[in-house]
Amino acid sequence: MNLPSKHLEKAVEQIATLPGIGKKTALKLAISLLKRNSEEVEAFVEAIYTMKHHSKFCKTCYNISDNEICEICSNSKRNKLQVCVVEDMKNVLSFEATGIYSGVYHVLGGLISPLDGIGPNDLTISSLVERVKNENVEEVILALSTTMEGDATNYYIYNRLKQYDVKISVLSRGVAIGDDLEYIDEVTLGKSLMNRLPFENAIAG
Repeated sequence: MNLPSKHLEKAVEQIATLPGIGKKTALKLAISLLKRNSEEVEAFVEAIYTMKHHSKFCKTCYNISDNEICEICSNSKRNKLQVCVVEDMKNVLSFEATGIYSGVYHVLGGLISPLDGIGPNDLTISSLVERVKNENVEEVILALSTTMEGDATNYYIYNRLKQYDVKISVLSRGVAIGDDLEYIDEVTLGKSLMNRLPFENAIAG
């Protein structure tokens, strides 16, 4: 793509590094920014800078937060004995949108994927095990995508936790195999959560 300005070209290249953004879309976005006044562009840049440098990962669940402990973990009305394990913060938003879950979360930061060079030590699995050991957790809900990577991660976590006195559940298969939870509608996700199964039953099935 030959552009009339090196500055525009550099902006397009950077925008195109974002997930799901191709060069044509990146060019469209860059031109849109170029047409805005300086105050709007500066506000846009400041918002991204502030997000990057001031957002934190909750020390308990690893969700994105403005504080050391996120609003969900610090909410006294949430059931701290029930932990829903998810891949990333987008999944937290999905479950919160159902309006039926009152427990807390644990964000792994990804899934085990040897092909992508991601192993158990690259995720927050050890921290999850420590939570179960030290916080008297009664139930861990494995709410990962029903993909090969999601199933492998579920099984690994199950093997790490089965020695402890904790119920380990998994979403019912109302979520189709191969589905990414990010794209499941709220009603289906809510039903899968309510109809969750003991992990041992899911293996047997």
